[in-house]
Amino acid sequence: MAEKETIFSSIVKYKGIFSFRDFYKFCYDWVTEEMGIDISENKYEEKISGDSKNIVVEWEGQKKLTDYFRFDIEISFEIESLKNVEVAAGGTKITTNDGSAKIKVKGILVRDYQGKFEMNAFNKFLRSVYEKWVIAARIKEYEDKIAGQCDEFLSQAKAYLDLEGKR
Repeated sequence: MAEKETIFSSIVKYKGIFSFRDFYKFCYDWVTEEMGIDISENKYEEKISGDSKNIVVEWEGQKKLTDYFRFDIEISFEIESLKNVEVAAGGTKITTNDGSAKIKVKGILVRDYQGKFEMNAFNKFLRSVYEKWVIAARIKEYEDKIAGQCDEFLSQAKAYLDLEGKR
């Protein structure tokens, strides 16, 4: 069985004016194009109460790093009290959204995801020796890369929300 280790886990919160549709597209494009990860949407849930709605979106994705390592990412969006509002931008009124957003990101390093070292006890022993003595520096390098990419995604999402709210 593959060994999974959570390398990065963080949350960003935002409250204010933003276009949920544009933010959703921005995040999807960033993950698929900039990070090169194929995303699957496991959950999209909307609950409408009055003139506002709550939305929960969960994404999972993975990217093969080598034949031994894989990068898995889990992203969830919790949008609360999302309302349509009109704001003046450059002399014209545009319809956008007002609400709060919480974005959670978890970056996971998966080792031996194909299960090649899981054949018997001797292979498991060889895997532990391999990881501890042969590729320890490479493991650290991939951990840093995963943490950096996840942190960059959260920074870009927060910057997008901050910029969008100031228009």
